Amino acid sequence: MGDGLDNTPAAGAGTPVLAPGHTYATITDKISSIVLTQKTRWGWWFGLAISFAFFMILNMAIGALLVFGVGLWGINIPIAWGFAIVNFVWWIGIGHAGTLISAFLLLMRQAWRQSINRFAEAMTLFAVSCAGLFPLLHLGRPWLFFWLLPYPDTMGTWPQFRSPLVWDVFAVSTYATISLLFWFVGLIPDLATLRDRAKARLSRRVYGFLAMGWRGSAMHWHRYEMAYLLLAGLATPLVVSVHTVVSFDFTVGIVPGWHSTIFPPYFVAGAIYSGFAMVLTLAIPLRKFYGLEDFVTIRHLDNMAKILLATGLIVAYGYMMETFMAFYSGNAYDRYMIMNRMTGPYAVVYWTLIGCNIVIPMSTLWFARIRRNVAALFVISLVIQTGMWLERFVIVVTSLHRDFMPSSWGMYYPTIWDWAAFFGSIGLFLTLFLLFIRYLPMISIFEMRGLAHNLEEKKG
Repeated sequence: MGDGLDNTPAAGAGTPVLAPGHTYATITDKISSIVLTQKTRWGWWFGLAISFAFFMILNMAIGALLVFGVGLWGINIPIAWGFAIVNFVWWIGIGHAGTLISAFLLLMRQAWRQSINRFAEAMTLFAVSCAGLFPLLHLGRPWLFFWLLPYPDTMGTWPQFRSPLVWDVFAVSTYATISLLFWFVGLIPDLATLRDRAKARLSRRVYGFLAMGWRGSAMHWHRYEMAYLLLAGLATPLVVSVHTVVSFDFTVGIVPGWHSTIFPPYFVAGAIYSGFAMVLTLAIPLRKFYGLEDFVTIRHLDNMAKILLATGLIVAYGYMMETFMAFYSGNAYDRYMIMNRMTGPYAVVYWTLIGCNIVIPMSTLWFARIRRNVAALFVISLVIQTGMWLERFVIVVTSLHRDFMPSSWGMYYPTIWDWAAFFGSIGLFLTLFLLFIRYLPMISIFEMRGLAHNLEEKKG
């Protein structure tokens, strides 16, 4: 039984992004050994222990919510939306970078995506899993979530299709399904490699079952490439459509600060912004911890930093237009909303997000020396993720706590259960991600071999 990858085709057009000196054998050995032969490192166990502890906090928070209800959270009247919706939008945004890297850059024949697409796709799945929890928990009676689905029941009741919550169900479930299929189809050739190299019988059986009979024949490659390209074509519009639908949660309302036509493109750009920041946050420790500097090179980090710069400029433009239109429109409520954000009770949060999303990234990422500095990029990516979460907090909370009538104004103070659900969702994400990098190849073996093939052809 062979490797299953002897017929690997050449990679797509574009400059190869791979450190020289690698052959088919060294690439396969180095990536597959992380899963098959290397001992589980103490750092991995330590990270899993911390992540799983936070995951258990999430389970405790969900259990308390099911027993006592959403009154445990800080939501009230008029702030009926709190951390749950903030976290939902934040996690959905993080999940967008994986689809963009895998699908859009594949269609654009960008070869540098091939070193980072696998764990970026996994990040998408795990982020969407975390995001899907919060709207369901926010229902108050999450065990009745199936009421949101259009199933034929004896009472003849159907979901209210004018409700943005129903739109979210369809958008997120479609996005999760396509992302899962795209990720799994891309894994099949590598699963065959693990099947052929695994020594333990259980591993061979599991990887063999998942590889679906892959043998690397010309017919298999033809069908694979056709399916992969079709799924990329389906997934690319979802990058735009899903977060556009999420933005409709706000824009269909008449609340000042929400009722804005700039939200769809503004939300999509912000999603890619925070998503690429998360990819950098994961890629930088992975390449150091597992010695993958030859695969995830400085050029990859530089390219991702350039995308951060571009999407950050779009986000900055959105901030400026939102402020400009509030004053230019002559609407007293919109004007007060902006002034309240800048000078009201949550002004510290607003100016912190401006610093995290605009001032710090835009004053640093223009310089190649910063974009190629690994430590600086890691810190900037964490700053951007913090700023994007604060942005969602400002959009949700400051637009609700002071709307039209001063008699209905109020303040929102998150409780310990809000924080437990938030940090617990981070624990769930990291637990799933750590299990992924331990049992599945975090870098695409066959695509990296395609890059090595290109390098050999150029030398020849």
